[in-house]
Amino acid sequence: MATDTLRSTTGASAPAVRRLLLDNGALSALVVLAVAMSLLSGDFLTTQNLLNVGVQAAVTAILAFGVTFVIVSAGIDLSVGSVAALSATVLAWTATKQGLPVWLAVVLAIGTGLACGVVNGALVSYGKLPPFIATLAMLSVGRGLSLVISQGSPIAFPESVSKVGDTLGGHLPVPVIVMVVMGLLTALILSRTYIGRSMYAIGGNEEAARLSGLRVKRQKIAIYALSGLFAAVAGIVLASRLVSAQPQAAQGYELDAIAAVVIGGASLSGGVGKASGTLIGALILAVLRNGLNLLSVSAFWQQVVIGVVIALAVLLDTARRRAGAAPGAAATGAGGGFGGKRGAARLAVAAVVLAAVLGALSFVNTGSSGASTKVGMSLSTLNNPFFVQMAAGAKAEAKAAGIDLTVTDAQNDASQQANQIQNFTGAGVKSIIVNPVDSDAVGPSVRGANKADIPVVAADRGVNKAETATLVASDNVAGGRLAAKTLADKLGGKGSIVVLQGTAGTSASRERGQGFAEGIKAYPGITVVARQPADFDRTKGLDVMTNLLQSHADVTGVFAENDEMALGAIKALGARAGTSVAVVGFDGTPDGLKAVAAGTLYASVAQQPAELGRIAVRNAVRAAKGDAVQSTVKVPVKVVTRQNVADFS
Repeated sequence: MATDTLRSTTGASAPAVRRLLLDNGALSALVVLAVAMSLLSGDFLTTQNLLNVGVQAAVTAILAFGVTFVIVSAGIDLSVGSVAALSATVLAWTATKQGLPVWLAVVLAIGTGLACGVVNGALVSYGKLPPFIATLAMLSVGRGLSLVISQGSPIAFPESVSKVGDTLGGHLPVPVIVMVVMGLLTALILSRTYIGRSMYAIGGNEEAARLSGLRVKRQKIAIYALSGLFAAVAGIVLASRLVSAQPQAAQGYELDAIAAVVIGGASLSGGVGKASGTLIGALILAVLRNGLNLLSVSAFWQQVVIGVVIALAVLLDTARRRAGAAPGAAATGAGGGFGGKRGAARLAVAAVVLAAVLGALSFVNTGSSGASTKVGMSLSTLNNPFFVQMAAGAKAEAKAAGIDLTVTDAQNDASQQANQIQNFTGAGVKSIIVNPVDSDAVGPSVRGANKADIPVVAADRGVNKAETATLVASDNVAGGRLAAKTLADKLGGKGSIVVLQGTAGTSASRERGQGFAEGIKAYPGITVVARQPADFDRTKGLDVMTNLLQSHADVTGVFAENDEMALGAIKALGARAGTSVAVVGFDGTPDGLKAVAAGTLYASVAQQPAELGRIAVRNAVRAAKGDAVQSTVKVPVKVVTRQNVADFS
């Protein structure tokens, strides 16, 4: 009898567990990810790292909560990333540049987000534009206005508002608190308000909602306004973490926000979605990025892994619906909660299981063993040959010295780089090498490493408002002067030239520009007719140069602050490059040297990126051991022309 009872209980419990996992697909995926990362990395389940995950999920989650309103009502909002950047820029500009009281600047920033949302809603409701087109237009407008207001340069954030990016009591991160508050507000709106119920009605069947008496057009304006408001809050939190408003911040975050909502169980066709699912979706993305950093997965493969896991998470949710959970999902939709008492009970049990699993693993996990010297290296981008060579040199040096080196790609995103440095700090690496996306924005995360007594080596670009053991860089100022003399000599001291600038806020762009400006003053017959940023990018260099040629067709020279932009300018100039127009670049990359040999690029101020990477690793190891290092290590630069290019190739 007892055996039969046990079999009965076991037989009943297996389907119950299976049903529990199927009914909470996103939560199941999060549990599996957490367990897998914990088993693969001894640094994942430490208190500091879990707090890092929460902070890194905060901005995406807040954006996603706003997007949840739109997706539940069968819409889409592609503008939230740009609106976040614009709102933060408005706050910083009005408070620091215009001298307005901080409280009023905050109100204006929130108002900016609301206004963008209202315009989106009006275009969709009264302009009859598809949501995709309306919000795509706002994505461009918001980003453009952010660049116009800031003139393309980061703006320091008010110190009082920057506290939003700090911790409460030295332990609990404020961004996590804001995320939880916004999540509770989202759940409240969805489950307890008239507009929340309207969202589900409109998403379920817009025509039926209209016939039942809902003022659908007005409701849509309110829905998009809420999305804009949440984007503004996310922008303020992001800028607070970076202690600066970045006009290029939050690029691509709209896709992460949409992915978080969909992973969390919402349907892109509308009518289904909840705040808790969105939060879990954001945590899944954060756990993925955090864990892959800790596991030293190649920056290129990380994108592949994230895409695959997103697809698997959504497939799991699809399996849940096909297994018969769709009626429950309808209940969750209308209530914005968890599908009634049974759904709430299931979620509670799942939460307890998750807490138990994480608690047990945390108990047995003590972090890294520290058996070998671990060094973390965060590069601004690996989409640039210069930094690819720097990474190659660093890896070669680390291999020769028996060092465990992890190289990450920030993809020119200051926020992502801050996350990577936080992950390195939480993982207890012995030292960190950082090539900043932005010299100011990287400061707070480097200060976090300073507090943990982890030495930081700056590579190619300096770090502001934080301590670094050393700066390993080319002499950019001297290189800028060399570029000016080389171009001026080629032009015979006369002509009109264009300057293509690098990413605003980076020490490399600032110093190269400074050196060039100082050098060109010695040639009064040369006029700089335009200075425009192209962000160290070849495509942008092509586009900017193409546009400048419309108003400056008689230009005779171009100085680009790196070879990538120079190559873009050469493409725009066509047959004029190397004949009637002299182009000078900077870096001495393989493609740049080929262009010098071909005669289309007159000269390049050559750096030694591989050597720079090797020297950075050597100094990082010395600093980790407590050995003395120079405060600045300058790697020489040389001018490469057609006459000596063979020596460099």
